[in-house]
Amino acid sequence: MILHVDMDAFFASVEQRDNPELRGLPVIVGAGPHERGVVSTCSYEARKFGVHSAMPSREAFRLCPHGVFLPPDMKRYHAASRAVFEIFGRYTPAVEGLSCDEAFLDVSGARLLFGDAVGIARRIRADISSELHLTASVGVAPNKFLAKLASDLRKPDALVVVPEGEEAIREFLAPLPVTRIFGVGKTTAETLRAHGIRTIGDVQAVHPAHLARWVGECSAAMLKQLALGRDSRTVETEREEKSISREHTFSQDVADMEIVEETLLELASDVARQVRAAGKWAATGKLKLRTDDFRTITRQTAFARPSRDDIAFRETALALFRSSPPSRPVRLVGFGTTGFSETPPPDEADLFGPAPDAVIGEKREALFAAVDDLRAKFGSAVGLGLVSRPKSRGKDTRQ
Repeated sequence: MILHVDMDAFFASVEQRDNPELRGLPVIVGAGPHERGVVSTCSYEARKFGVHSAMPSREAFRLCPHGVFLPPDMKRYHAASRAVFEIFGRYTPAVEGLSCDEAFLDVSGARLLFGDAVGIARRIRADISSELHLTASVGVAPNKFLAKLASDLRKPDALVVVPEGEEAIREFLAPLPVTRIFGVGKTTAETLRAHGIRTIGDVQAVHPAHLARWVGECSAAMLKQLALGRDSRTVETEREEKSISREHTFSQDVADMEIVEETLLELASDVARQVRAAGKWAATGKLKLRTDDFRTITRQTAFARPSRDDIAFRETALALFRSSPPSRPVRLVGFGTTGFSETPPPDEADLFGPAPDAVIGEKREALFAAVDDLRAKFGSAVGLGLVSRPKSRGKDTRQ
């Protein structure tokens, strides 16, 4: 049996818990009402006005001008998250964290100690309420898909139990909108509606061949299985990090590409620090740009060798940017890495020893690891003068 535990409006709830004057008010956590940025989360009082996460903060202000806009306080949220996950760990070691406020728990092996899955769900919700003064919604089901679907059905502060047995599960799912199926977004939903498919029950009834013609064979097979409540995924207690990235949204659209480049270089260095802190080497660098017309551009390339040093990341980020500079002002810029390994890249040795690039890479990594140690002791202002722009622009470089 699987539980999906989802904290209710987590960041906003922590703010309301810690500041009683905010209780009952529409609290919006994220960028300020007149800033370029988005809503991170909001209280249920704000959601009544149509505000939701990932909405531009200016739009949230238009919908809810009397809302209380607060900047995120990640230190407090992470402390609350650690306390929530400590409660999970009392009942089972099989915890798969999806984010700081959401997790799957496999409680199959905990029944002798704590009773059935529903009883464990009640105890977890009670612990969160009494100890942390927060609320959580929990779905209880035989698999991950059903548990996550159930936890979202009656938020906030709800416990939803999916009935056991194939026929009972089919009946439970049938009246729900097809958008409740994982992976059915706006485009797929519109395609299905065009063929009269509006509920999960409609997906259950439609012939697989028809479904395959509309959405493709792979998607059709997945939709059929999920519509019948089947999901073979297990709770993964260790989730491999697929990417490490940073991005920055400018307060105003930027037409000066030198400013964009300087910001990109800083982001690349920060990503390098994160990769080193994770004890990994990255194989691929990826650029992300969003222009003032909200067009998103992504480009990626492999590093010459798996790397984690600032210079390699900065050079790659700059090369990707300059390969086709944007013709419009830039709203957002970001840099990320993928393809991680936990061992250093092998030396490309010849008869006379390691290749020069390998030696240079190792020396850079040692240098920047030392800088990381200094920053940990003396603050983030510690740094190196790095090459900010190659001479292709005709400007001096700083070594």
